[in-house]
Amino acid sequence: MEKLNLRNIDDVKAIEAVPLSERVRAKSTYELISAGAKQNPDAVALYFLMSGEMWETPMEIPYRQFLGRITQTANLFCDLGIGPRDVVTYILPNLPHTHFALWGAEAAGIANPINPLLEPAQIRDIMNSAQTKVLIALGEYPGSDIWTKVEKIRKDIPTLKAIVRVMGPSDETNGIYGYDEVIDKYNPNKLDSGRQFAPDEVCSLYHTGGTTGTPKLAMRIHMNEMYSAMVCAVALELTQGTTMMFGLPLFHANAPLLTGLAPFSVGASVVMLSPTGYRDPGIIKNFFKIAEKYRVNSFMAVPTVLSMLLDVPTDGIDLSSLQYAMCGAAPLSVQVFRAFEERTGLKLLEGYGLTEGTVVSSCNPRDGVRKVGSVGLRIPYQEMKTVILDEKGNYVRDCKTDEIGVVVVRGPNVFKGYADEAHNKGVWVQGDWLNTGDMGRMDEDHYLWLTGRKKELIIRGGHNIDPAIIEEVLYKIDGVALAAAVGRPDKHAGEVPVAYVMPKPGANLDPAQVEKYCREHIAERAALPKRVNVIPSMPMTAIGKIFKPALRYDAIKEAFETELKTLADIADSIEVSVKEHKVHGTLALVTAKPRAGVSGQTLRDRINSVLGHYTVHYEVGIV
Repeated sequence: MEKLNLRNIDDVKAIEAVPLSERVRAKSTYELISAGAKQNPDAVALYFLMSGEMWETPMEIPYRQFLGRITQTANLFCDLGIGPRDVVTYILPNLPHTHFALWGAEAAGIANPINPLLEPAQIRDIMNSAQTKVLIALGEYPGSDIWTKVEKIRKDIPTLKAIVRVMGPSDETNGIYGYDEVIDKYNPNKLDSGRQFAPDEVCSLYHTGGTTGTPKLAMRIHMNEMYSAMVCAVALELTQGTTMMFGLPLFHANAPLLTGLAPFSVGASVVMLSPTGYRDPGIIKNFFKIAEKYRVNSFMAVPTVLSMLLDVPTDGIDLSSLQYAMCGAAPLSVQVFRAFEERTGLKLLEGYGLTEGTVVSSCNPRDGVRKVGSVGLRIPYQEMKTVILDEKGNYVRDCKTDEIGVVVVRGPNVFKGYADEAHNKGVWVQGDWLNTGDMGRMDEDHYLWLTGRKKELIIRGGHNIDPAIIEEVLYKIDGVALAAAVGRPDKHAGEVPVAYVMPKPGANLDPAQVEKYCREHIAERAALPKRVNVIPSMPMTAIGKIFKPALRYDAIKEAFETELKTLADIADSIEVSVKEHKVHGTLALVTAKPRAGVSGQTLRDRINSVLGHYTVHYEVGIV
């Protein structure tokens, strides 16, 4: 791939001068990986680390074998009845098999990744919505309950015809095929189906939320994924001979594209950081040693991971190979951004995307000004703007420079809609613009600054949580009149869910009992509220809806006040108020009075050290 400058919006437009059809010539993700593999079939496609403690002894899979396994897996799925419109669901940790399953499923039909941490009922509902025909899942394995979940739900999915068990035996009388037992029977050299791909065919269904029984499945086509892979390869200067590493889960929309298809499309190498990725303590402890050993050039992480890595020593480790780290999925604090760059010497590229936009819509330019706190410039060939919508979600007008509005995008990365047509209401603006649900402003240099969310997702460590999952449970509790869940800022996870409940007249709600009920009835562990607040009245809009911004402001105030209590030795008083702001979206005002003998600057510095890891904008006033 030729070197392309990425400094400003003019460079973005210069890239667009070449038709996209000349930059993406393949017709499918399978053909794109095949083209990357042909550059050097003997180069290592994948270094797999079984654990963070075994980082020096990887499994090495060259491209010849990697592509062969994907082809064999596609032929296996075809043999089990998968055609272009049929769905293969996979429930797997990060293993080489997961890549074989994902890209093999897209070569044979449609891939549907599912988070292994979900409860059986959620998994069942997703598979039924997807009309899964073949399931590939991890067998009985120490520390994993995946197979136990499969056994609980397999008979509740009418469309399911076969199960492929990874690391487990066949039981063909019950429709179970041991992957490792049968895979070598299949042709590694070509797709036996003889399939002729079209770039606009659906290749994946990604779960993006939705309440129990009605999961939202985003339909993405081959061109969506190929285009995003091309953009990521350009943004990170990926070529044959460069190396990426990743520890984000392959069931999430991010990792398969940014640290999978993008490097595979150009024949680059990928270091897979254990089955549990960044959740493996050994991976975090040895992260920089791994980067040194494999001469890693770039990696993808979420803010939570970068915060953890700041505590890992780098003394005596050669990190000269590191060039770029891409950070997204949740806001990143300015303090963490600057500290991480100083520690590692690399360029941190903060970006923005969503599953429906095939994970990338904007990114700070690697060669230009990286405005800390912004999510950069729009990617080439995709349009982006902010707009004003009315109360019903109808388009009113485009925003002016630095005016906050709803972020909308359109282009070759935008998905084709949700599988269930009922979920597509309000998704599109002005015909074909995707309503991201995020609020932001565009500055005079065309950089996007996110200021909040119109949609109500809670983002915990890069994991999207639909508050309805929490609220549905809260409304089942006797005595609850009104309930709402919002995100409270957290310096490690970005946000954590908290709940607010208003009791019915005469009811006595105990927060501890409400929390206990949530633990027993909320299937998604990440969605468990960190705190339940019982309040006498719920803030409401003029038309009678719960006004969640007021609850978010209260959650921010509570989080900041809790942190600032640690400064009681140098402050007579500290007060926090939170309000809407026309530039930042939300602004916290911290008013503090120092104790006798303590300078105002000392108190200000201590406040900044306490609050600097948060992504909420704040101002400090000393009285």
